[in-house]
Amino acid sequence: MIVLGLMSGTSADGADLVLARLEGRPPELVYEVLERRHADYPEGLFARVRQAQQNRVLGPRDLAHLHHDLGRFYAEAAAPFRGRVELAALAGQTVWHEPPGVTWQLGEPSWLAEALGVPVVHDFRPADLAAGGEGAPLVPYPDLLLYGEEGVRRSIHNLGGISNLTYLPGRDAAGVLAFDTGPGNCLIDEAAARMGERYDEGGRIAAEGRVDEALVEVWLNHAYLRRPPPKSTGREVWRLERLAFAERLADADLVATVTAFTVRTIVNSYRDFVLPRGLDEVWVAGGGAKNRTLMAGLRAGLPVPVRSFEELGLDPLAREALAFAVLGYLRFLNLPNVLPHTTGARRAAVAGRVTRPSV
Repeated sequence: MIVLGLMSGTSADGADLVLARLEGRPPELVYEVLERRHADYPEGLFARVRQAQQNRVLGPRDLAHLHHDLGRFYAEAAAPFRGRVELAALAGQTVWHEPPGVTWQLGEPSWLAEALGVPVVHDFRPADLAAGGEGAPLVPYPDLLLYGEEGVRRSIHNLGGISNLTYLPGRDAAGVLAFDTGPGNCLIDEAAARMGERYDEGGRIAAEGRVDEALVEVWLNHAYLRRPPPKSTGREVWRLERLAFAERLADADLVATVTAFTVRTIVNSYRDFVLPRGLDEVWVAGGGAKNRTLMAGLRAGLPVPVRSFEELGLDPLAREALAFAVLGYLRFLNLPNVLPHTTGARRAAVAGRVTRPSV
C-alpha cells in the first residue's frame, strides 16, 4: 500500500510529509520512502498555533477556525500527492497534551480526505488515553519494525519540540522502552524568538552565549525529570515562563543556558533509565539533529556513539511522518499499532479513526 504520513510536531514549524510503500504484516514489514516534502506554516497560522499551545486563544470560535484552517493547510500541502496515494495518516497539530486526562490535536481530516480522494487515519492518541495510557509516545512500535536490529541495543532519539526516545533491545517488543525526556527544541526556539529568530539555526546563538550553570542546576530539580517511565510531556510544561529565574538571562546567554539544560535532561534520562539496560548506539532524528551545539553536548555526555540520521544516510526529518504512515497502515489493517507498556495503557490499542472522502 502507498501511504502518505503527515506529521506536525510540537515545534509547530509546519508539516513533514512522507510518501512510503509499505508491505507485509508485523513482525515483518518492508518499507520504502518514495518522497518527502516539508510545508512551512504561514506566519499567521504559525502564530495562532503558538497562541493555542500557550493557552492564549480567545475562545471556541478561534479554535474552530484554527482546526479547519489547519485542515485546509494539510490538504493543500498534500495536493501534489493526489493520484499516487491509497491511504493517508494525519498526526494533527498537538495544541494541548496533559495526560492522563487530556490530549488534543487540531486539523480537520475531512479536508485532506477530499483533497486526496482516499481514507485518512487520524486522532491516534485518544484511544490509548482511554485505555489508561499517556497517549504518547506512539512511535515505538513503528520504530521497532523499521529500525530494530537483532543483537543491537539501539536508541532512536527524536529532537523535536519535545525530546523523546525509543530504546530497542534488538527485535524484542517486550523490552522496548520509550518516553519523553523533557524539552527538545521548544525552550531553545522560545529563547531564539526573543531575538527575532524562529529557531537557533545550527546552534550558532548558543555557541556565542555563556551558560549559567547554577540556573541549569536549579531547573534540573523539576519533578517531571525524576519521574520514571512511562511518561510524556509537552509545551504546557516546558515554557520559559515556567522556568525559575529565567528572566535574569537574555539573548545569547539565555539560548546557551536552555540548550545546556536540554542536553542535561537528555543525558540524565539515559543515565537513569536506559544505560543500566545496556546501550550500543544512539540515532538522532528531528530538527534538533541539525543543532551542532546540542549534538556536541549529547556526544560529550553519552558514553556511546551518537549519530544523526543524516550521517546514516537517512532523512532526519522523515522519521516521525514515516512512523505515522506505519501507524495508519496498521490501523487500516485493524491491527494493534501501539505498545501499551511504553504508554502505560492497560491493553494494546488499535489507535486511530478513519475518515473517508464523500464519494
